[in-house]
Amino acid sequence: MQNTDKTRDRLIDGFAEGYMEKLFYFCLKRTGNHTEAEDLTQDIALQIITALNKGCLPTDFSAWVWQIARNRYAVWAKRKRDHSESFSGSDIGDYEIEDESEDILDEMIHTEQMALLRRELAFIKSDYRNIVVAYYIENKSIRDIASSQSLSVSAVWQRLHRARIILKEGMDMARTFGKLSYQPEDIDFINNGLYGANGEPWNFISRSLCKNILLAAYRTPSTAEELAMEVGVALPYMEEELSALVEATLMKKNGNKYETNFFIVSTEAQKKIVAHLQEITTEITDAVIAAMEYEVSWKNANCPNWHEGYQPYEDMKWALLMYQTDIIVSDTLEMFNKTRPSLPKANLGSWGHTLRPNGGEWDLLGMERYQGVQPDFVGLCGCVTSPDEKPLPAVDFQQFKFQYRRIKDKTPAFLPYAYAQALVSIAKGEGDTVAEAMLSFLAQHGYIQKDGDTYKPTFLVMFKSRQKPMPPEALEALEHLRKEASKIAMRHYLFCREQIYKEIPEFLKDDEYQIDHACANMFDLRGAVLEEALRKGFISYAENDNRIMLGTFLRI
Repeated sequence: MQNTDKTRDRLIDGFAEGYMEKLFYFCLKRTGNHTEAEDLTQDIALQIITALNKGCLPTDFSAWVWQIARNRYAVWAKRKRDHSESFSGSDIGDYEIEDESEDILDEMIHTEQMALLRRELAFIKSDYRNIVVAYYIENKSIRDIASSQSLSVSAVWQRLHRARIILKEGMDMARTFGKLSYQPEDIDFINNGLYGANGEPWNFISRSLCKNILLAAYRTPSTAEELAMEVGVALPYMEEELSALVEATLMKKNGNKYETNFFIVSTEAQKKIVAHLQEITTEITDAVIAAMEYEVSWKNANCPNWHEGYQPYEDMKWALLMYQTDIIVSDTLEMFNKTRPSLPKANLGSWGHTLRPNGGEWDLLGMERYQGVQPDFVGLCGCVTSPDEKPLPAVDFQQFKFQYRRIKDKTPAFLPYAYAQALVSIAKGEGDTVAEAMLSFLAQHGYIQKDGDTYKPTFLVMFKSRQKPMPPEALEALEHLRKEASKIAMRHYLFCREQIYKEIPEFLKDDEYQIDHACANMFDLRGAVLEEALRKGFISYAENDNRIMLGTFLRI
């Protein structure tokens, strides 16, 4: 078993070192788009690492890697092709009109109106469309169609009869597509948790077609035919997309209508929330800084070795400030929850997010694209954990990801579990136990640097065992500062909830977990506090600043 683990770790190290850049250019050459290439590269990497962690040990590693790359590209390319220029649909089951002309299709074909026939075929359900195509386009007999589709002859005749009615009516009407068919909108997303094995939800929500299907069904629960008309994609493709979105739990089907299964906050609500945030930004930033400086001053005086000194204090402030902000946010949410009855426990996993298909555990919030002035987003990434079937000790590695000046682009989007675990070993002075390829990767991306014959981290490292517990009077003083900050934050949180509640669609009004998730994510103080701290000079960032490890910390 130990040999198997070593082989797996060696393969993961070799993959990270030797294939990531090659895979990116492989994807870029095929997609022609930098963003899509990055997404596809992450998808391929996730498939490979997941397979290795589950015990797959290929004999020809290189051939195996490139086979997976080609397979994932094929999936991507197929989805990319699934588009059409125009269609809509009508529910044939709603029609019970007597057919006045049984030969209407024959006449249409004979009068060279095949283009019109093809157009109308895009507007009827697959059960009926397949029979029409088989009978009129492929010239199959009724008996052969019945046999191939496991239907009775009378059922085929009945469906063919109804299809004629729909097609006849469609020929006499002008088809009007929805606004999203010619003017697609964009949505931004906040995703919390762990991706599914196939990259869910990003493999869906990074595509314009899926975004607009989700947006249309959020604004108005709709049938497949209605969504097809609104978005402007032929019904055969729409049916496939909807099936995949429902399976991924991004949508749900209620009767014959589809509903988006998460909140999408309007630009108007975002505008109001940002304006209110600006009103409290200076006040809340001063309160967060006061709490942070008190805690740091106490540690400096009472626990002089509370951090390893790998990073200058001016750089450490970026992580400490955001961490203190998150404590204030958490305290505010806890304070609010104490004012109401406890909610039924949702289907949550070990990370506190909703369990999803393919091993995913995530929650999603959509936001209509807002073009107004607002603070740059600050995300937070940890490390990818080991598979559930082989739990390993948690690694308390965190990295705030700053959109400000694109600081986030200086480091990888995330670190796999093995790399975060390697950082722990290096911080403990056990770097000689870490594979050379992994050391090279971490050094290349700035997480460690050479120190004589060994390596040392370049960011904030704290050993919990070296920190004394605060005495009651000091703890009380710190909690008082945090409570004062939470009072300010609470005003903004209640304002956010008010805006969210105004927009709750009927089909989500009873989903308290989704409501709380939307409110918590709109109640985002990190970006505002960061920019105010920069404005005040509490932290700084020069025009050509080359610092990398801002916002990164490890607790052991």
